[in-house]
Amino acid sequence: MSKKTLVSAITAALVVGAASTTFAAANPFSDVPADSWAYDAVSTLAADGVIDGYPDGTYKGQNTMTRYEMAQIVARAMAKTDIEKADKALVDKLAAEFAEELDNLGVRVADLEKKSDNVKWTGELRYRYYNEDHDAGADTDYNKVMFRLTPQAYIGNSGWVAKARINYLMDVSSDSNAYTSAQTSDNDAAVDQAYVEGPLAGATVQAGRLPVFTAQGMLFDDRISGAQVAFGSDTFKTTLAGGRYSEDSHSASTAMVNENAKDMTAEYYGVQFDWQATDRMAVNAGYTQFTGIDDLNPDARNVSKFVGLNDDSLGIWYLGGSYAFDDNVKLVGEYAQSDADAYEKAGIVEVQYKGSDVADPGSWGAYAGYRHLGNNVAVASTYDDASSGQKGYVVGASYVPAENILATIEYFDGKDLVEDADASKFFGQVEFFF
Repeated sequence: MSKKTLVSAITAALVVGAASTTFAAANPFSDVPADSWAYDAVSTLAADGVIDGYPDGTYKGQNTMTRYEMAQIVARAMAKTDIEKADKALVDKLAAEFAEELDNLGVRVADLEKKSDNVKWTGELRYRYYNEDHDAGADTDYNKVMFRLTPQAYIGNSGWVAKARINYLMDVSSDSNAYTSAQTSDNDAAVDQAYVEGPLAGATVQAGRLPVFTAQGMLFDDRISGAQVAFGSDTFKTTLAGGRYSEDSHSASTAMVNENAKDMTAEYYGVQFDWQATDRMAVNAGYTQFTGIDDLNPDARNVSKFVGLNDDSLGIWYLGGSYAFDDNVKLVGEYAQSDADAYEKAGIVEVQYKGSDVADPGSWGAYAGYRHLGNNVAVASTYDDASSGQKGYVVGASYVPAENILATIEYFDGKDLVEDADASKFFGQVEFFF
């Protein structure tokens, strides 16, 4: 072989080798190696609900993907606007790794995924049973199934989301739907939340029929028709809320979403400050004002009359917080006082152990504590054990027998405040999330 021929052969081989390498890097159908970090990244994103995986919600490293398929996954994740910082960092890292595929395919894929993933549906099927005993009043039994849908729709690339909650309630005891049996509505389902949420001038804004949660739920966990604005940092946050609180927020026509709430209408105004003092300690404080109160159902025990309230307004201030001694034990407390003349104080103290996580089968948690829920303070408390107008001891536990299934039992033993008579309650519930 001549020197010229040898040089030509070597040159040809180098050119072919270089071209082969270039084509491989640009070939979107080449496999991502099974040991690539990208599989762990998308598994994390799938577990956090950022992207959808296989039917069981996972991505398995032993099932390799092409770079084209991985680019589709990355594009899908990039289309999401409401993800946590850690997940956003993973998405950015994946986007850098598959930048070439995204350049070649990403615009089309992103547009397609944005349209197909514009509306997200989640929900739950819940069975709830409880029994209340009252020495000075009628006992109560509750035995119902609720089916709930919670759709949310992304509004362009603005970061705004439209959210709703739809409830359908069935009475297991009578095998009839709760609305017709309560003669409150001819509809089979009711919407108890419908609002938009998004960023505005550095704050997070919610407007519509929206949920409000104050004083760790001791004072208020219900809906108002109005607006809520939250601003600040992860360390210190301020929340302002205002709107109309109505009996329609929690009546039978909206699936009894908060059976502890008082049947009333009023204007609602509130401010709450949340301070994450350390990794283990959190503090909250705030003030809530109800004006133009119209007590619609003074005779029903669970939504009892404002005893000792002499006008149509009610001002309540509160202070509380939590401290985690370690990863398993946490102490929670809250105190509130209103300007009413009687039953104007409320307070809770609770020790929590571990905690259940519906994404972690076998996880469980338990708590024990004491509640004093004055009638003129606990307007719509979040608790399933004790109700407004009661005081006493509470215990409870929850367990996750399988992924997305949560079983809960709770017990209350104490008194009805106005009657000063013994009362108790057993509560049981199973929830199936999807």
